[in-house]
Amino acid sequence: MPKVGMEPVRRKALVDAAMRVIGDHGSLTVTMSEIAKQAGVSPALAHHYFGSKEQLLIETVRVHLQRLRDSVITALRAAKTPREKLSAVIRVSFQADQFAPETIAAWLAFYAEAQRSEETRRFLVIYARRLRSNLLANLKALCPEEDAERIAEGAAAMIDGLYIRQSLRSAPISIEASIALTEDYINLLLAPLSREAAVQRTET
Repeated sequence: MPKVGMEPVRRKALVDAAMRVIGDHGSLTVTMSEIAKQAGVSPALAHHYFGSKEQLLIETVRVHLQRLRDSVITALRAAKTPREKLSAVIRVSFQADQFAPETIAAWLAFYAEAQRSEETRRFLVIYARRLRSNLLANLKALCPEEDAERIAEGAAAMIDGLYIRQSLRSAPISIEASIALTEDYINLLLAPLSREAAVQRTET
């Protein structure tokens, strides 16, 4: 029988183990036994908590996206201006634990699974919408809404693209370089809009 009070600890251990094992394999062709072994529990106990490998994989996506969301919320609360908040969203997107090779490999596997699993796809769509929303909300305070939407789409695409490119280990991009490229993109597009706004203020 499972020990009372141990379920949250073991569920977390299994979720973290699933991410590591999937990352090591580079695909979702892993077994519950492999995940359970990595977590230090029996396959029977893993099935007891999650019922099936598919349910464990769904929970793994959900938990890790929730952790990312919590990190973004914490970073946004610490930032003061809209521009600082934009930088906070960018930095969290490339934080070290998200940029680990095994984590990137696992996420690529989940994106591939999203072509077949509606539930996995739903979680990843939520992530994409949150990223765009966080960027857009702060860009609207810095430029007209039409421009904000265009810049938000481009910045989100850069973040996702740089993240995927990191999986090409023959041409790795550092965390700081990825942040700098995204910041440069936003600054480049905001600069003329800021000058235009300044001119309009002087003319009125």
